[in-house]
Amino acid sequence: MDNLTKYNAAFVESFGVDETAVDGLEYESIVEWDSVGHMGLIGEIEEAFEIELQMDDVIDFGSYAKGKDILKKYG
Repeated sequence: MDNLTKYNAAFVESFGVDETAVDGLEYESIVEWDSVGHMGLIGEIEEAFEIELQMDDVIDFGSYAKGKDILKKYG
């Protein structure tokens, strides 16, 4: 599974949205992406990529696009 597929799957799993709807998502743009949903998403991403995001990155992770930029730091 490539990285983009893993990334998209984290959003699908966390928020129950269709994969075609993940691009363009932003924090609180859907009911599921609230503070609790945010931490669930972070957990899914950390598990999928076997990383631990720094707290600053967790806070800055406010959109699908921003998350992709943040993950570049982790390889």
